Amino acid sequence: MASPSPARSADTEKITINLGFVDLGRIDLLVREGFYASRSDLIRTAIRAQLDRHDTAVAPTIIRDDFIMGLRDVTLAELQGLKAANQMLDLRVIGLARFARDIPADLVTQTIRTIEVLGTLQADAGVKSALDACRPRKGL
Repeated sequence: MASPSPARSADTEKITINLGFVDLGRIDLLVREGFYASRSDLIRTAIRAQLDRHDTAVAPTIIRDDFIMGLRDVTLAELQGLKAANQMLDLRVIGLARFARDIPADLVTQTIRTIEVLGTLQADAGVKSALDACRPRKGL
């Protein structure tokens, strides 16, 4: 996995959107007039405003579905502890779920019952593959 470029913070993820020419021009005008530092600044601000607007509507779902908000690091020691206790983990994250590089894929299948990540999942390819079997299936 490549490390983030120096200009990009490790706590962000790049996305691509398509905008019409007029919308893009209006954004550029706001940037030129000093309302925003850059196109990205305006887009981040607009997205945050929409997320804040819907915050109270989704709060019950976050609580009901037992989501963790923010960063959730999964460590080798944690999974080894679960295996030793013969327990399984149901993991639900809104934000970033990050699996330590030293976690073997077979330990994931032995200790994680379900995983749902709304945001970003960072893990080695083998762990990601093992986690695919733990994801909830739609329509079941």
